[in-house]
Amino acid sequence: MIDLSNLSPAPGSTHREKRVGRGTSSGKGKTAGRGQKGQKSRSGGSPRIGFEGGQMPINRRLPKRGFNNIFAKNIAIVNVSDLNRFDGSETVDIVALRAKGLVKGQADGVKILGNGDLNVKLNLLVDAVSASAREKIEKAGGSIEVCGG
Repeated sequence: MIDLSNLSPAPGSTHREKRVGRGTSSGKGKTAGRGQKGQKSRSGGSPRIGFEGGQMPINRRLPKRGFNNIFAKNIAIVNVSDLNRFDGSETVDIVALRAKGLVKGQADGVKILGNGDLNVKLNLLVDAVSASAREKIEKAGGSIEVCGG
């Protein structure tokens, strides 16, 4: 049985690291694979990340526009008509919506919108609900509990 305690690479797939600067006969002696002179041959000699040799860097050439809110919440939207996939008298939360494929990817919350009609009685546990959706769900005999948002 293979587990973490007895894993090893396939034979011949790994090689010993070539030690550089160990004399001319080693094959990587004298300049140790750095070539002759120049910035990259010196110790510590490497330009900073994003440096393009004095050319205007790409991050300064490209236009920047708008504002990106790093604290923005990603709210998944589900329409009332999509809730007909559930059987009656179920409790519907984000876990149940994911199971039915109505919420995909990373979502911080769920909002129910009032597009379409609802034919089943459901108990919803969501983060937000629109006024028209609330009306349609209550008309179908369901209930809504808003938990956050």
